[in-house]
Amino acid sequence: MVMIWLVLSVIVFIYFLQQQLGPRNKKRLPPGPKGLPILGHLHLLGKNPHRDLYRLARKHGPIMGLRLGFVPAVVVSSPAAAELVLKTHDLIFASRPTNEAALYIAYDQRDIAFGRYGPFWRDMRKLCTLKLLSNLKISQFQHMRRAEVGLLVTSLKRAAVSREAVDLSARVAELNGDMNFLMVFGKKYSTMEEKGFKDVIRESMEIVGKFNLADYFPYVGVLNLQGLHGKVKRLSKIFDGILEEIIDDHMKKKQQQEAADIVDTLMEIMESGIAGFDFDRRHVKAVLLDMIIAGMDTSSTALEWAMSELMKHPTVMKKLQQEVESVVGLDQMVEESHLDKLEYLDCVVKESMRLHPVAPLLIPHESMEDCELQGFFIPKRARVIMNVWAIGRDPDVWANPDSFAPERFVGSEIDLRGRHFELIPFGSGRRGCPGLQLGLTVVKLVLAQLVHCFDWELTDGMKAGEVDMAENFGLVTARAKPLVAVPICRLRKY
Repeated sequence: MVMIWLVLSVIVFIYFLQQQLGPRNKKRLPPGPKGLPILGHLHLLGKNPHRDLYRLARKHGPIMGLRLGFVPAVVVSSPAAAELVLKTHDLIFASRPTNEAALYIAYDQRDIAFGRYGPFWRDMRKLCTLKLLSNLKISQFQHMRRAEVGLLVTSLKRAAVSREAVDLSARVAELNGDMNFLMVFGKKYSTMEEKGFKDVIRESMEIVGKFNLADYFPYVGVLNLQGLHGKVKRLSKIFDGILEEIIDDHMKKKQQQEAADIVDTLMEIMESGIAGFDFDRRHVKAVLLDMIIAGMDTSSTALEWAMSELMKHPTVMKKLQQEVESVVGLDQMVEESHLDKLEYLDCVVKESMRLHPVAPLLIPHESMEDCELQGFFIPKRARVIMNVWAIGRDPDVWANPDSFAPERFVGSEIDLRGRHFELIPFGSGRRGCPGLQLGLTVVKLVLAQLVHCFDWELTDGMKAGEVDMAENFGLVTARAKPLVAVPICRLRKY
C-alpha cells in the first residue's frame, strides 16, 4: 500500500510540474470557478452534480470551463449553447470520451451509446435505427406491450380490492424490464433470475455510471486504487457468457420459427451479410447490451417521476383523467391507437421530462478537434457535459421553472425530438437517443393506463404536497425512495 501511494505521488507530482511549466494556452477559454491543483474542480461536485453544475453555471455562464482531474471539460447549460454543440458543430462533438468500464463491458466500446464516432459507429447506428427501432419494428411488439400492461392492471386491481398499498416504482420497473426482455430476448426479465442476469445488469449499470479515477487521472488507472478492474472484468465475463448462451439458444431454435425478437433479427443480419460492414457476434452482443441498458430503467424512471408529480398535483391528475376518459370512456383500457388523441397527456410527459430528465447530464460528448463556441476556445478531446436538467430549469427560458405546469405546453410546438433545444431529455443530433419513439410510446401508454384505470391515494395520511421528490443520481437518476400508494379502481368494466 505504501508503494502504491508513493508511485501515485510521484506520477501526480510529475504531471503537475508538466502542467505548470509547460507552454501556456493564450486563447480565450470558457470562464469557470477557481480549481485546485491536481483535482481541478472535482471537489465542487457532490452527490447531485447536475444541481451543483447548475448553480456554478448561473454564476459563470452557460458555457463553463472546468478541469476534472487532468481532463479539460466544458459544461453546457443553455438552449443556445446546446444548439451550437448539438447542431451547428454537431460533427465536431459527436464522439465519446473513453470510459474504462465501457471498454470492458461494451466490447471495447463497439456499441452505440459509448462508441467513439467514426464510419463503424455510423454504420452501427444506421443499422439499429432501420432494423431494430423503426416504427414498423416497434409496432410488431404492440400486442406484447398491451398484454404486459394488462397484467400490471390486473395485479393493481387485486391490490385495489384489498386496499393494499403498492410499491409503484417496483411495479413499473418490473413491467418495463419484462417488456424490454420480451422484445430483445423473447423471455421475461422476471424469469431470468436463476441466471443471475438481473444482478449483473444492475451492477453493470452502477459501475458504468460510477466515478472512476482512471477516467480523470489517466496515469492512475494502472494502480487500480478503487478495485474496479476486477469487478469490471468479472461482470464482463459473466455478461458475455449469458449473452453467448442466449444467442446459442436462438441459433438452435431458428429453424423452428421466424424471427420473433431482437436477437433473431440481429443473427439474421449477421448471417446474411446485409449489414454491409464487418458485423460479427461481438457486435451482436454490443447491440444487445445497449438495448438492455438503454431500455431497462429509463422508461420506468420517467414513469415514476411523472406519477410522483401527478400525485403531488392532484388537480393535474384529475384533468388528465378527464381527458383520457373523454377519448377512451370508462368501459375499456387505453390502447396505443388512443395516444395521438391525448394532447394533455403529451403535455404532462413533456413537463415531467423537463423537470426530471432521466439522464440529467446525458452521456458526455468529446470534441474531435479544436473549436470555438461563442468566442471561447474548446480544445480537441475536451469532455463536453450537456446539463439538460439545467436547461429544463433555465429561468431565462421558462416561467416559474421549478413549478410543475403542463399547461405551458398547450398549443406549443416544442417537442421531445431534439429539434427544440430548450427541451432535450433524449439529446439531439448524431448522438440523440435512437430509441426515443419506443421510449415515448411505453411511457405514454403506461402513464395513461395508470391514471385511467385507477385513482391513487397516498399512504399514512400523507398530503399531496408532502410527496418526497429526492433524487438518487446515477447513469439514470431515479427517485431516492420508492413511490408507494394505494390504487382505487375507476373503470366500470375492469
